[in-house]
Amino acid sequence: MSGHRYELRVAGRLSERARDAFPDTTIDVVPAETVISTEEVDESGLHGLLALCRSLGLEVTSFHRVVP
Repeated sequence: MSGHRYELRVAGRLSERARDAFPDTTIDVVPAETVISTEEVDESGLHGLLALCRSLGLEVTSFHRVVP
């Protein structure tokens, strides 16, 4: 599977410690949620990102591939 750009939205604002857990991503805060964007991630990278969210206790509100 080739890499694609993805966007995860999680409920609330991330703490500085949680933000530091997502290297190589762009993190933006919008009202009531945080948007985590990543470039060119493959399938194993997606599973790792979701596992990280789960381990941090984050509520993922949406997760989708960004169409260029």
